[in-house]
Amino acid sequence: MPRTAPDAMRHSLADELRRAAAEAPARPFLRMATGEWTYAAFDAETDRVAAGLHAQGVGPGDTVSLMLPNCIELAVLWFALCKLGAVAAPVNTAFRGAALADAVNLVASRKAVVHADLLEAWTAVQPHLHTVQAVFVAGSEAPPAGCLAYAQLRRVAPDSRTLPRPAVGFDALCLLLYTSGTTGRSKAAMISHRFVLAQARLFIAGLELRSDDVLYCPYPMFHLDATVLTIAPALLLRGVAALGERFSASRYWDEVRALQATVFDFMGATITMLWKQPPSPRDRDHRARLGWGVPLPAFAPAFEQRFGCRLVELYGSTEAGCVAFTPLHAPRREGSCGKPVDAVRVRLVDEAGFEVPVGTPGELLVRPEEPSLLMQGYYAMPEATLDAFRDLWFHTGDVLRQDADGYLYFIGRRKDMVRRRGENISCAEVELGIAAHPEVLECAVYGVPSELTEDEVMAAVVLRPGARLTPQALAEHCAAHMARFMVPRYLRFLPALPKTPTDKVEKFVLQAQGIVPGTWDRETGRARPQTLPPPGGL
Repeated sequence: MPRTAPDAMRHSLADELRRAAAEAPARPFLRMATGEWTYAAFDAETDRVAAGLHAQGVGPGDTVSLMLPNCIELAVLWFALCKLGAVAAPVNTAFRGAALADAVNLVASRKAVVHADLLEAWTAVQPHLHTVQAVFVAGSEAPPAGCLAYAQLRRVAPDSRTLPRPAVGFDALCLLLYTSGTTGRSKAAMISHRFVLAQARLFIAGLELRSDDVLYCPYPMFHLDATVLTIAPALLLRGVAALGERFSASRYWDEVRALQATVFDFMGATITMLWKQPPSPRDRDHRARLGWGVPLPAFAPAFEQRFGCRLVELYGSTEAGCVAFTPLHAPRREGSCGKPVDAVRVRLVDEAGFEVPVGTPGELLVRPEEPSLLMQGYYAMPEATLDAFRDLWFHTGDVLRQDADGYLYFIGRRKDMVRRRGENISCAEVELGIAAHPEVLECAVYGVPSELTEDEVMAAVVLRPGARLTPQALAEHCAAHMARFMVPRYLRFLPALPKTPTDKVEKFVLQAQGIVPGTWDRETGRARPQTLPPPGGL
């Protein structure tokens, strides 16, 4: 039968917020350590900021860069821009130097809102930003010269007769979410209103979420988890989105208790950190009934027993949203991230693009059965978009296998990336930062196994002749010029890098060698004497 979409699937995020405010005005919507906002209060505040942005010349199709930690201002700005038909581009708050400038220049923002705590990093790249004309500073009533106070956006009293309400189609963009590329710098995935709402509905169905749930996310709002998979599902349910400022293993359960969370999400490294915390009499003193994330660790059953909540694995990405969920009412299959949702078709293919037999690893390809269910492409990167959607399928770059019953099992990533503590790190961006040091001739960045189930960043570095650069000094350079999570843990100085006849670095050779004696470890501040086994994969 043909798929038809109800009217509720054809409207914008702004329409959904207005409906929620009319239906449940006094219900709490957003909950943070700093306070709680009802649907009516949040709707009114986004009207106010939308009026202020409109007065500053922001209109349909405009992109505004947002460099803010998890705070109410970031959520308000996203929905205020949605009401104007404009697009929010939340920047990773750890970006520094060239990575930050590239991210902002890519989306050609004319306006930006930056938190006072992050202004130093922004100011350092300001001369290299090509399009930004005005910067509003949140978290300070006295911004520096050349900047405006965020409070200025709240001074325009919204008038229902004059507040602009442009017609915003369900396929209009509302978010640009940065995602690292396979060999290049960060790309910005174009996310539509329909993508957000449709993915939120899939998420609600896949996890059987309820209107009385409090969805807790401690991860940044520049990620899919906090926006599309926490705020949006809560909005549709008329439930509560509880946002932490940042993940902290020692404070995690205290925040879960304080925010009264019933559902939380995890990542491989974070769930391991929680598991390794000393047992406490309060381990079950919380309301959480369900945790979702990837990958599901081997100690999951013991975790569930200790903390009294269920863990569920799924598979998704920024570009494709939720692709697979573990069935809640079926026996757990160890290592599986679930079965594909009905809204998409999937294929596993070899390097030539041909489908692989059942049980054989292959790259996961996705095709939607509904409009605007995947990202619309990479902003201002038509070639990267065409490559990602070649043969009319979205290529995830991830390798999985599928069993005879349709369950998927994640194997690894084909992309030239390292996933460290929940962050997908572009090796090319780290290499760019290392190579900026004047004493570095060339380098190669790759992942090595971590005791926290994901990867650590390692760099093999070749110095210029006569250079006297020490690993400690190079690590300090990295910390000053790139995001904290991108700084390599391991540094290995070599006289030359292994290369192919066409002069391409053979990273697989370096990865197979692992952490050899002499490799410098940033966590200990000295060379490591032992070797770790090479990472698994294809």
